[in-house]
Formats: sequence, C-alpha cells, structure tokens
Amino acid sequence: MQIAAAQLAAHVQRGLQKLYTLHGDEPLLLQEAADALRTAARQQGHSERRVHSVLGAHFDWSAVLASVNSLSLFADKQLVEIRIPSGKPGKDGATALQQIAASAPGNDSTLTLVLLPKLDGASQKSAWFAALESAGVSVKVDPVTLSALPNWIAQRLQQQGQRVAAGEAGQRTLQFFADRVEGNLLAAQQEIQKLGLLHPVGEISLEQVQAAVLNVARYDVFKLCEAVLGGHSLRAQRMLDGLQAEGEAAVLVHWALAEDIRSLNRAKRALDAGRALPLALRENRIWGVKEKLFERVLPHLSQTQLAHWLQDAHTVDGIVKGLKQADWPTDPWQALQQLAQRVTQACRRH
Repeated sequence: MQIAAAQLAAHVQRGLQKLYTLHGDEPLLLQEAADALRTAARQQGHSERRVHSVLGAHFDWSAVLASVNSLSLFADKQLVEIRIPSGKPGKDGATALQQIAASAPGNDSTLTLVLLPKLDGASQKSAWFAALESAGVSVKVDPVTLSALPNWIAQRLQQQGQRVAAGEAGQRTLQFFADRVEGNLLAAQQEIQKLGLLHPVGEISLEQVQAAVLNVARYDVFKLCEAVLGGHSLRAQRMLDGLQAEGEAAVLVHWALAEDIRSLNRAKRALDAGRALPLALRENRIWGVKEKLFERVLPHLSQTQLAHWLQDAHTVDGIVKGLKQADWPTDPWQALQQLAQRVTQACRRH
C-alpha cells in the first residue's frame, strides 16, 4: 500500500502495520515521518529498537534476517530499522528484503522500518521494492517545492501559535522567508523555531522575520535550470549568486545550462520532423517538472533562436575555460548570468 507523507499521521492513529518503507530525499521530512512511526511503535509496545545500516557491497544480511525473525530480548515487541543510504541493497539484500516482506504480515512481535533515499525508476520497479510495498506501507517523502514553501512555512508557524498578517502583506512576509531558506528545509524549520523563541504567540511582522531569518538557502544547478526555463529572472539571478557563494564550479553550472539548450534544440528538431511533443520529450529523456516547462516553451521557440543560444553556450564555454570573447564579460559567473538571462527572458514571454 502506498500513502503520501501528509497522510501518515492519520494512518498511524488508525493502527500500525508490520512493515513500513520510507523513501525520499528531504532529510527533515524523512526524519519526522520516521519519528512519528517510532513514537507510535513505542506506544503500542515495541519498546526495543534494533538498527542496521547497510554499508558496502559485502554487507552481511544474515544479521538483519536474524533480528527480524527473532524474539525481542528485553520486551514483548521490537522495532527493527533497516537503513540503506545508497538505495541499492544489492543482490543479497534484494533477496533478504523479499524474505522480510514475505514474513512481515505474520510476525506479530516485530515492526520493520526500511529507510531509503530517493529511488530511481529502476529501483521503484524492482522486485524487492514491489515486495515491500505489497506486504506493508510505502511512504514517499517528496520535497517541498518553492511554490508550496510559503504555505508550508505558514503551517509550521501556526503549529507554534504564530502567524503572519492577513492578505498581501502576509504573503510578502512568507515569500521573503521562503526565498531565504529555499532548498534547505532543515534550516527553514530551525529558523521557524527561532521565531518561536524570539517572539510570543500571535502575529509576526515582516520586519521581525527579516531581523531573525538568515539567508540559508541552498541551490543546485538543476533547480537553476528550472528557474531559467520557467522565466523567473530574479530567482535565476539569485540562484546563480548563491551557487557562486557556495563554491559551486562554474563549469558544472555551464554544463547544466548548455545541456538544457541542447535538449531544447534536439526536441525542436524532432517536432519539426513531425514527432508528437510527448514522444519528442520522452526520446530526449525529459521528465517530471522539466517536461512541463519544455511543453510550455518549446512550441514557441524557433530554430533560429535556439541556434543563437547554442552559439552563446559555446561562447560561455570558452569564457569558463579562461578565453576572452568580444562583447561578453570576462568573468565566468557574469557570463553565465548573461546566458541565463537571455534564455529566461525568452521563456518568460510564453
């Protein structure tokens, strides 16, 4: 059975299953979901806890199997946690997980919790993951998107008795907060808790948030590309500044931007050759959020426009590697800003 992370609290109140699988790439939400299950397990008598961390290709799964299938030494019931940081259990692990899934429903003394990172498509289609989902409850922990982050912050403030002003003023406060903590949900929660310590319950102002909240955003090159293709000029500029400040390599940022330009060009050629848009995107391995962005802008881009961007990307490649180019900044990050803004401005019009 699959449930969303937001449904877990209500699910736990109805009673626990014998097997849970948590997977996702947001540490704070993954930790909170696991803590909710641990608390519920203790309340239902699973007072002994055994933890196994699967590290390396030669991990001994026999100890895990022994824990799951043995009786608790110090309590009537036990909680067994299996942590697989790589998301790849290996051949022996895959077999062991299927055995654990098969025995879980009839094992009244043991509650098993499997903790995984974000899984790729192949892992989600694997036999071992299918067995875990079929025998127990699978909880996918999705990250909070930038558009959803202001509401997430508001909900967390409400939990500690605080709120922002109603209407547009409050939305500006939440957006300011979100911009400062984007990509770093753990830091966002810490900043929310800080506001709870600094100010009493009730309404908090933009000035109070500005004084308390640090700029703790973390950016990655793939989110930058989403901002560029989405036509979000200020966000793209802020993310480039953040990537530079965090010490990201300019060559990696250029590669990500150039690869999206090349993908746009390939997909456009496929469209012009008569391919349907969904097929053109699938053939170029464009999925998820980026697929929706490509669908929005691609029909409006011309081959001439894309040819200019390809040339610009080639030019910036030289600048990043130390070459000087006429009519372009000599600083690699300024050149990346110029490239990103040219693409962003065109995408914003559609």
